[in-house]
Amino acid sequence: MPDQNNKLRKLQFVLFFGHMANDWCPGALWILLPAIGMAFDLEASQIGLLVAIHAVGAGIAYLPAGILSDRIQKQGRILLITFWWVGIGYISASHAPGFWSLALLLALAGMGDAAWHPIATGILARKMPKQRGQALGTHAIGGTLATTLSPLFAGFLLSIFGWREVLTISAGPALLMGFIFFWHVKRIPSSPPNKLSWKDLKGIKKLWVSSSGLALIAAVSTYNMAVMALTTITPLFLQKSWGVSPGKAGTVFATAMLIGAIGQPIVGRISDRIGRKSVFVSGSILGAIFAILSGLPLGVSWVSFNIALGIGILVAIRSGVLAFAVDFSGKREATTLGFLFVLIDSVGAIGAIFAGLVANIELHYAFFLSAGLSLISILTMMFVSLEK
Repeated sequence: MPDQNNKLRKLQFVLFFGHMANDWCPGALWILLPAIGMAFDLEASQIGLLVAIHAVGAGIAYLPAGILSDRIQKQGRILLITFWWVGIGYISASHAPGFWSLALLLALAGMGDAAWHPIATGILARKMPKQRGQALGTHAIGGTLATTLSPLFAGFLLSIFGWREVLTISAGPALLMGFIFFWHVKRIPSSPPNKLSWKDLKGIKKLWVSSSGLALIAAVSTYNMAVMALTTITPLFLQKSWGVSPGKAGTVFATAMLIGAIGQPIVGRISDRIGRKSVFVSGSILGAIFAILSGLPLGVSWVSFNIALGIGILVAIRSGVLAFAVDFSGKREATTLGFLFVLIDSVGAIGAIFAGLVANIELHYAFFLSAGLSLISILTMMFVSLEK
């Protein structure tokens, strides 16, 4: 048993840093978006569309990656490929000549990052069934730390370089991990020999089109629409409405993500003990309250404080959301998580589009939109039951 626990810790360690490396460049995008917007003379709605297209690209890859993970035993090789896909993809995007070419290249690069998530989280959910919330929360810290530190780094670099150079530099961690991971492929456990069948897929489909399944889909989708609305508009809002520098806007964004990073394993462990739904509802209510406060003219310090808490709390409950979905499905962890990530990014990206459209009227309206979406997610979660 001690030897098994030691292997699990090493596995978590490797996947933690792999997650961090792959999410580094997408994390930097949040602070690069205003600079890209100014370079291409974009409106808030176009920035929202850019975020949405990037997320939809990721969404296309999630489910196939999850299904592939449940069919192929040597999953470490797939994880290795993702680092090179991410690094080369975002470097290519940094050379885009216009809006649509940039959007397409970001979507393609996002597919590589997306493929990592259902495979890595599926492995952890399978290996640690009694601590799913905590395991997924610990793994999520890697990605959230990337989204914490990379905006800070990108904000600093923007004072020296243009957005193209900063995007290229931000692709570095993925390429570096692409070399390092060669020595860790053997640490990645193989999937069970019982491959995913069409019968399994039909069973999963039947489960998700049930009343509880559809309610959970609606809850997860509106939850992430609220998160995407907040994260999309925050850097632009702080810089345009409050005159904050890119570096300071990056600091606020990084603080929000740090709160989420620290909170995910804690919240995940709490959800393992007291239940997923109560944690989701409590977190969503708090997120909605702080989103509303963020849109009020309370002064830049108080607004920054409320934004950090609002985003941080909503990010912190994500590990419980992922664990809830795996509990609900009860099997084929990678495929289930692949499907869930599709909802989180692709459907959730609609929140970025709506936030951009609302922000064209008044930037702070996007925060009220986020609060409303959080409340809708709570209502739909009330109709979810884990009883099959």
